Amino acid sequence: MTIQLGILLALLCALAANLGFFYKHRGCNEVPTVDVRHPLRTAANLWRSKWFALGMLLGLVGWVLHVGAIALAPLSTVQVVLSGGVVLIAVMADRIFGFAVERRQWWGLGLTGVGLAALAFTMPGGHGADGFSLQAMVAFQGGLIGLGALLLLGPRAGAKREHHGIMLAAATGILFGVCNIAVKALTELVGFDGIGALLSPWLLVAVCASATAFYASARSLQDGGAVEVIAITGTAANISCIAGGIIVFGDPMPGDAVGIAVSALAFLMVIVASALTPAPIRSTAAAASGQGRAVAATA
Repeated sequence: MTIQLGILLALLCALAANLGFFYKHRGCNEVPTVDVRHPLRTAANLWRSKWFALGMLLGLVGWVLHVGAIALAPLSTVQVVLSGGVVLIAVMADRIFGFAVERRQWWGLGLTGVGLAALAFTMPGGHGADGFSLQAMVAFQGGLIGLGALLLLGPRAGAKREHHGIMLAAATGILFGVCNIAVKALTELVGFDGIGALLSPWLLVAVCASATAFYASARSLQDGGAVEVIAITGTAANISCIAGGIIVFGDPMPGDAVGIAVSALAFLMVIVASALTPAPIRSTAAAASGQGRAVAATA
């Protein structure tokens, strides 16, 4: 019953988080361009937007539901359930917010949903071992932070500038993964050490990753389209956490050849879907609009 409650909380989290992202997208495109060189002014501009504030409130609700879910169920199981929420993105975009969802994006989101559903069916039930491996935690989190930093550099690392929004979305998802894995570690430590576990360095890791993701997410929502940015952010976070659940917390893996093959195919489907989900490079008119926003920001 405990795991089932965790799964229910994860479903509600997916709904709140995706809805919040769409409101944040609307708010981010009403304010000057995000500039991390001026973090306080940028944060103030974002919070002055009622749509961004509403999106953040829904995101907070989703985060609380997520913490409750990972405290009750294995991290990998929770993230697989959350991943199923990716199919809600196209429906919300098309039916609620009026975005034009292209056919390739429907295919991309559909493939993502099928791939992650396949992972859900092949993942054995139950928890892994109590606690977690400190060595695995440090190595895995360090790897994620390094990958996220590389994606944050974007054009400075040689990537095309028109892909910056997508790269920021992937970096945001990875940083959310870092935060969620750190929070899961804190829930494990609280079970052993009580409230004193909050003095753990993993709290600092969670806070720093979350703060960095805040700015990266806002800029990605300005530089990229809503559907692809939200989908890639969620997928990157989910894959990071599924892998973290298995590697760090010992969540069970399929034990037979068929299960392993299906899991491998499911991951491949998600990778292919990630390539399909982004829309073609923005039109000249959209690019001009983005340049106009940048000029307004410097005025």
